[in-house]
Amino acid sequence: MRLVKKNQLLNAMYNTGFVYPSPANLTYFWNFGIYALVCLGIQIITGIILAMHYTPDINLAFISVEHIMRDVNNGWLFRYLHANGASMFFIVVYIHTFRGLYYGSYIYPRQHLWMVGVVILLLMIVTAFMGYVLPWGQMSFWGATVITNLFSAIPYVGKDIVIWLWGGYSIDNATLTRFFSLHFFLPFIIAAFVGIHLILLHEGGSNNPLGISFTGLDNVPFTPHYIVKDLFGVILFGVFFLLFVFFMPNTLGHPDNYIPANPMVTPPHIVPEWYFLPFYAILRSIPDKLSGVLALLFAIAVLFVIPYINSAQIRSMDFRPFSKFLFWFFVSDCFILGWIGSKPVEYPFIEIGQKATIFYFFYFLFLQPIVSKIENFFWNIRKFN
Repeated sequence: MRLVKKNQLLNAMYNTGFVYPSPANLTYFWNFGIYALVCLGIQIITGIILAMHYTPDINLAFISVEHIMRDVNNGWLFRYLHANGASMFFIVVYIHTFRGLYYGSYIYPRQHLWMVGVVILLLMIVTAFMGYVLPWGQMSFWGATVITNLFSAIPYVGKDIVIWLWGGYSIDNATLTRFFSLHFFLPFIIAAFVGIHLILLHEGGSNNPLGISFTGLDNVPFTPHYIVKDLFGVILFGVFFLLFVFFMPNTLGHPDNYIPANPMVTPPHIVPEWYFLPFYAILRSIPDKLSGVLALLFAIAVLFVIPYINSAQIRSMDFRPFSKFLFWFFVSDCFILGWIGSKPVEYPFIEIGQKATIFYFFYFLFLQPIVSKIENFFWNIRKFN
């Protein structure tokens, strides 16, 4: 019985890693899933090593991070790999997501694959936020204060949720301990969802730039073609990653986080890490606190409903000129939101952020579905003629 199960496992691994039929025309944009897997591995390994030296105590957390940087053998390397690895992880996942939007990777039969990917993105955001708190610098403390206080906007139970998150009536040792525990645990949950993501990928098959189904001679075995291609891409990505680690380790961070947390001194401008800035801009663009929180949550939740509100008959936007134009307009809007999120809450940034937020939701809920129906109409006319 054990031998049969072992053979089944080996056959599954062989079919997945060697003879899995892949479309022959995949570009390097399809490598970003592998880069994300590499980043997850780096984050888990470096996180375990850092956890051996980190102390989740408000009086010792900042000192323990400095101890890692100065006294632990190669501690500075593991810290910079972990800190910059978070940014690299979000870079590749965001590009991976935009590629999926452009080439229609969420369209049937891959809608469940897409939704699991959105769950992974949501878990990444939660994990990264908790990790941002752990150094216990000024921006860590005040960022945690601002974000956790958002839950108080929820009617009836909001204050109870905040007290539960804090483990008391203010951000203290209990808060830091909880965030450390969850930050250590959640990457393994992400890894589990990545496994589900890969299973669904192999069931539904890979999408491709043409957006059509490949069969027979149109496919190539995953090994050696894509193994070599992925390896080359991983090497190039590693060079890009290490440029930040060795030459620009603090470029993607905030300098205020090198100041110990002080509850008595509020930073002049509280901002999260760069990968949260578009969502932070959406939150700030709405004056009402509860509405802002709901908009923030819906900015991610809207990705779940895309497969059910977009009825495009052609997957790739290469063959859908109106959708292609709107897509790049949407990408520009996301960059604008990221820029606005880093700016003070004052004129003209408030007005620009509100307009960019409106377009963000208008694109997903109205523009893209309507334009897809128009393109379907012209496609059907051309097909029958």
